[in-house]
Amino acid sequence: MKAKFSVLLALLALAASTLACAALNTEPTLENLRLAKDKDGTQTGTVFSSGETVFVVGDLNNGVTGNVVTTKWYVDQVEGYNSEIMDTSDLNISEDGSFSVNFYMDSPNGGWPVGSYKVEVLFNGTLVNTLNFTVE
Repeated sequence: MKAKFSVLLALLALAASTLACAALNTEPTLENLRLAKDKDGTQTGTVFSSGETVFVVGDLNNGVTGNVVTTKWYVDQVEGYNSEIMDTSDLNISEDGSFSVNFYMDSPNGGWPVGSYKVEVLFNGTLVNTLNFTVE
């Protein structure tokens, strides 16, 4: 009986220390990246029409002044176009905290050509995610 109680206490101590470490984790993270039809990221999707603006939205947690979020927008497979970078944008974080970040690309003059595109999202120079979308 005493051995079972000791094991139970050890497990409780391990669980408590794990929770305490998790609560103290203040490393900045960029999560919940998504493509959307609005800057708040509530109308998510991966298929857009030719005239729509495409938004990339994410949640920055424990951000620190000096962090940088970057998006790189690419043509992936569009008839008549080579796979190439279309645009790059940086967001330099100017205050500590947790908040949403968003980027967008308006449709080009004449609308998006039908095909597939991708957006790479980097946090402090490290690739976090590649988001793919199509235009129909």
